[in-house]
Amino acid sequence: MKTRFGLFLIALSASLLSIAQTHITVDNPATWSGEVLRPYIGQTVVFDVPMYITENAYGNYKVSPWRKFQPESHGYKGTDEYKETVRINNSCMFVIDNIPAPTAAMKEPMHRCGERIIGLQAKVNSTNSLTWVKGTWDGNTRADLEASLPDLGDYRLLVCGFNLENYFMTLQKDGGMGAETEFKRQLQRKKVRAALVRINADIFGLVELQVGEKAIDEIMQDLNARLPERNYMHFKDAASGTLQKVDFLYDANKVEPVSNTPAETTVEFAHRKKMMCFREKATGEKFIYSINHFKSMSSDSESRRVNEAKAVIDLYNKYSKNNIVQDKDVLIMGDLNCYAFTAPIKQFIDRNYIDLHQVYHADTSYSYMYGGLTSYIDHAISNETMYRQITGVSGYHINSDEDDRYTYDKSTGDTTMFRCSDHDPVLVGLKLDSTLSHSIEPYFNGANFAQDSLSFYSVYTPTNENPMLYFDIYMLNGLQICPPTRVKNEGDLFEMHTKYYTLSTSNPNLPEELKQFLPMPAGLYILHFYYGNVVTSHKLIVK
Repeated sequence: MKTRFGLFLIALSASLLSIAQTHITVDNPATWSGEVLRPYIGQTVVFDVPMYITENAYGNYKVSPWRKFQPESHGYKGTDEYKETVRINNSCMFVIDNIPAPTAAMKEPMHRCGERIIGLQAKVNSTNSLTWVKGTWDGNTRADLEASLPDLGDYRLLVCGFNLENYFMTLQKDGGMGAETEFKRQLQRKKVRAALVRINADIFGLVELQVGEKAIDEIMQDLNARLPERNYMHFKDAASGTLQKVDFLYDANKVEPVSNTPAETTVEFAHRKKMMCFREKATGEKFIYSINHFKSMSSDSESRRVNEAKAVIDLYNKYSKNNIVQDKDVLIMGDLNCYAFTAPIKQFIDRNYIDLHQVYHADTSYSYMYGGLTSYIDHAISNETMYRQITGVSGYHINSDEDDRYTYDKSTGDTTMFRCSDHDPVLVGLKLDSTLSHSIEPYFNGANFAQDSLSFYSVYTPTNENPMLYFDIYMLNGLQICPPTRVKNEGDLFEMHTKYYTLSTSNPNLPEELKQFLPMPAGLYILHFYYGNVVTSHKLIVK
């Protein structure tokens, strides 16, 4: 018998007169092995759950019922979250051949990682090999990404942090770290330009620029020529050479810097950790934007990145008290070259900074792929006062999901924005208002959602006496199993302007739409809470 949350596989044996069906139920994705297909080798099967492209290197596709994530993007080593992710990564994944090329309407030469196949029919060659028969493609195509940016809520300012993968004016033969030839450099320029024009941010924090002003100046001129309503400007520095730096590009029509030169720290690397306080011209509100590029990953580099994180925090503590700045709201972005649950990021978390990827997307955020595992090393971190003025955060997946052959250095002439870098840009929506005080801070009293209640509370502003809070549930693979449903509060806590909620079958206010999902089977889930302009996401392991 099928269960609501089981993963099912229908094996079809076709003849001219009839089709016999066999149902295979997999209750726990962490234990699903290709061995379930062994009895059907040589036959055609139909998958009842969506299958994702998880790897697409040079047209060699692998599919799985879920994306594969870097374990340290889900939990610290040794934790249940880490172990659960390792188990899921080691479970079922199939090499699949004979996948047809995308249609012209999809505007892409190769299928992208993250595309879903609904109703996949495939011939079973072995316990880890399939041959495509048919299926329906759904989501994460180039056309989807071209049509709209990620939903970031009702923002006034759009901020983008983006590693451009060595945007250099100097060629490799002359000591540069970017293109081999001028033709390749111009391809890179066109691809990066297409991406930045599409993003159209009010402030860009750019990473892996060539030091000096030539690279950033070229980008500025390209954007101003194609976005005439903008007036992008950048800061001048005395640096030059063939090394990397980070820098800002800002629309002077929308914001203004409070000083002429960004504050910097030279711990580990010069010109790779900068911050600037920007003032929004329309409102006069200010915030501090910190853009960074930490030491690349290697066996002995984590302690060095810990020192870089401490240096950024120290710089903020001094800079925010500057007589000109006098503002405590800070947004920290950039390629920090470390996963979410590692020692450098813990430096921020232990000081009450907020990992915005975790808040808005929990375990589903990513900006980078390596070895078939998705993760985010391009971070968005804020303090609490800044968090209340953020309307949304998301990676814009124009790069990490693409086949590597479409990079400027491997392409023969591709000028689209796709695979303009090996990192996805990260976008943050801001609605600056220093008077905001609402927040939602869920807490959990029990790991088993099926037996214990899941409790949380919300703190709201005095003008919102009846806060509207919505809740939904996703599986780790992104499949929504409970649509957004309003949850009524059960009463007031002792604190002023605080409501409490519980999600359990004993709650008389719990909608029937939620009760039908209880009890929940064992597994790893993503919980979303929507409250005004605030979205929070949390992991839940049901054992």
